[in-house]
Amino acid sequence: MQTPLKERQPGLGQYNRLSGLLVVMETLCRADQLEHKADQVEEEEDEEEVVDDDYGNEQAPEDTDKVESKDEGLSECPKKNRVWEPSTYSTLSREKFHFAGHDIDIQESLDSYAALIWPGAIALCQYLEVNRQEIDLTDKAVLEIGAGTGLLSVVASLLGAWVMATDMPDVLGNLTYNLMRNTRGRCRYTPQVGPLCWEQDLVSTYPRSAYRYDYVLAADVVYHHDFLKELLDTMRHFCQPGTRLIWSNKVRFQSDLRFTENFKSAFHTTLLAELPDEEVKIFMATSRE
Repeated sequence: MQTPLKERQPGLGQYNRLSGLLVVMETLCRADQLEHKADQVEEEEDEEEVVDDDYGNEQAPEDTDKVESKDEGLSECPKKNRVWEPSTYSTLSREKFHFAGHDIDIQESLDSYAALIWPGAIALCQYLEVNRQEIDLTDKAVLEIGAGTGLLSVVASLLGAWVMATDMPDVLGNLTYNLMRNTRGRCRYTPQVGPLCWEQDLVSTYPRSAYRYDYVLAADVVYHHDFLKELLDTMRHFCQPGTRLIWSNKVRFQSDLRFTENFKSAFHTTLLAELPDEEVKIFMATSRE
């Protein structure tokens, strides 16, 4: 399969330009804040973290290759966010994981949905690690939509994939920080970072002829918002013939079930795994085209 022809190269210079963009958007998730936090962590852990100008300059790999729901008693989401607002990360914490033979340290915050690690992401990381023979990400082009803290993109990178992690512009500072911190010197391909507002300017920004992926990953992207149509349209845009879409989500509200039914109608789908204790389901989808 062809891989993305237009690669985003988020080297240190672009990372600083991204920080300026976040300031313009009146967010406090600035690169200088992240660097200051990184310095504190380095002092505490007595380890050296260096970001060089070659970050993000690797090339993408050249080649590649129904759902049931029985949840009951789910309530409507009490409030849906119709307008995305810049996130203010005033309180930062860290979560530690171990996947693909590596310790992973993720910076998160309670101030934003996108700055938290959600059950669907952890479940999908575990699934990809355990089933790495069946779902071999080595040298595959992988897109994550709604990447949030970047945990899933980190794990996909550690499993050998060339990864493009995307989310709303105000999320990209923390996302880039977590990706750089946890993949530098560990992965065959350095993960890329790019803005993606669901359904907005997809044809011009991510033309299908130039952006083709082996896998599209999404974890807990259906939660507490009213952009479900835009999300499904974005999934359709990227899930072309030959692409496999893997979606992991905790079922919380009736709207989640309705989205699942629309998801089944839009794609050929298979239930890969169901975790009753976590109320998480993992689906595989392919294009109907």
